[in-house]
Amino acid sequence: MPKKRFDSRRARSGNGNAIQERRILAAEVLAQARIRNRPAKEGGSECPILVEGKRDKSALRALGFEGPIELVNRGWPLERLAGWFSERLEHRNPIDGKESIILMMDWDRTGGRLQNELNRRLKAFDISIDEYTRKMLIKALKPETRVVESLHGMADELLPLLAEIDPDGKID
Repeated sequence: MPKKRFDSRRARSGNGNAIQERRILAAEVLAQARIRNRPAKEGGSECPILVEGKRDKSALRALGFEGPIELVNRGWPLERLAGWFSERLEHRNPIDGKESIILMMDWDRTGGRLQNELNRRLKAFDISIDEYTRKMLIKALKPETRVVESLHGMADELLPLLAEIDPDGKID
């Protein structure tokens, strides 16, 4: 049976099926990111995820992300942060050949500005960036939340869906 395509018009309506569809979309996107983030010895590509702060990192850990999660808020200017990544990352991820880093800033105005600025600076160093994850999370979760750290509170709903899509994920 073919998979039903996500319909954003239905998802914006208030019915329960649409909310469940949005949760499934979020779980699918998070599962893809979780697999890419996983350490190489466990079948992943160790693709780092860049988030704004500690609470965002904690939310992703609660959803079973095991690989590198880096913080923007570490007291460095964005120029230094981009330079630090340019020394550590290649243009493409050497393990899976996809983007080198996943940017997952909040989907509020400040997060959007930060996403754009980091995108610009990292691309100046010829680092490829996965923005798909954030864009799809915005599509799936914006009515309920505008911040990555809120994923922690949605863990009870998302973890069973993630387990269906990515059964190899480990949750503490």
